[in-house]
Amino acid sequence: MTKHLTKTIWIINQYASTPETGMGGRHYYLAKELAKLGHKVYLIAAGYTHLLREPPVLDEDYVIQPISEGFDFVWINMSSYSDAHSKKRVLNWFSFTWKLLKLPKVIVGKPDAVLYSSPSLIPFISANYLAKNVKARMVFEVRDIWPLTLIEVGGYSPQHPFIRLMQWIENKAYRDSDRVLSNLPNAVEHMVEHGMKREKFSWIPNGLDIDEVSQAQPLSGHTFSQLPKDKFIVGFAGTLGAAKVLNNFIDAASLLKDETRLAWVLVGGGKEKQKLQAQCTKLGLVNVHFISPIPKAQMQSLLTLFDVCYLGWSNKPIYRFGVAANKIPEYLYSGKPIIHGFSGNEDAVCKAKAGISIPAENPQAIADAVLKLKSMSQEERAQLGRNGYDYALKNHDYAKLAEKLAKVLLDD
Repeated sequence: MTKHLTKTIWIINQYASTPETGMGGRHYYLAKELAKLGHKVYLIAAGYTHLLREPPVLDEDYVIQPISEGFDFVWINMSSYSDAHSKKRVLNWFSFTWKLLKLPKVIVGKPDAVLYSSPSLIPFISANYLAKNVKARMVFEVRDIWPLTLIEVGGYSPQHPFIRLMQWIENKAYRDSDRVLSNLPNAVEHMVEHGMKREKFSWIPNGLDIDEVSQAQPLSGHTFSQLPKDKFIVGFAGTLGAAKVLNNFIDAASLLKDETRLAWVLVGGGKEKQKLQAQCTKLGLVNVHFISPIPKAQMQSLLTLFDVCYLGWSNKPIYRFGVAANKIPEYLYSGKPIIHGFSGNEDAVCKAKAGISIPAENPQAIADAVLKLKSMSQEERAQLGRNGYDYALKNHDYAKLAEKLAKVLLDD
């Protein structure tokens, strides 16, 4: 374990949350582990975003909430808005940027390091100013490459004035930051193209709270009763969103609808759920089962009941930089073989030898992979699962990732 003198670290992520308000996630767990290493950590976030399940009720502009894991969560009061595409969401980027400047009057003591995390780029300006003003190390973290994602996936013109503003900030962040990190393993190539010195870069993937996943809560009786019995289950668990192109999963189920021992299970909610259900109705499928979302604490109990875990992506150039889905460490840790529909670079499932990687958006390839795994012996499938589990412990334990992050934030 890396030893440091106690330092003060500010982690700024407008979209961070606690497990009670949202999903917790990357920065919550990294803050927890940095605190265990003896540091004073402040995780700073907006009190309202479209990602919060239960936004905190705030009666002041700034509220410091002590977290039992040993760090402080700083909520900045923000206006509410309707959804991710609301113009008020953009206005909140600017408001959050302005309100960050008052943090030195709210938080006692100066930071030794400031970590600012994208995708929202505008507030980097304030985070960088605060860090430079007190001679703290400035670390810029990229989780989604903006504005490139908005251009390649969202269809925005690079010449759009707001895109150009974000591009200027992104380039400035690569130049001005003391260190740059990402959970996208191949993002360094993009960053170097935009002016970053390669030696600034570190890759820190998403991870798992091992204590949490090793003590998974049992499934509710209601959820358990909905799972098919005495079937070979191919399952997906997570948000039913467009990025994961789950229509291919349904099409693969249709290709194998005569395989009566197969069951295809989708656990979760999201804006694509009704479309996927309509697709099943249109295809006359009775082998696809939709189950409502479950608490995160029950996820590993669910995955142990799958025979195969599935995750797929669209065939987009943006994935040349890799993917950083929280779902991948969860699947790897489950000890179940994985089918990964992915045509990008840096495929963790392939690296871990934890299943079968296939081209993205290819229902026939999904069907073929399912039949291949089903034809394997139980021991062969178990070996793939063990490979994934071992890989998760070695590469995705937040305790180990926090030690790596501490070096990025604090070591000379």
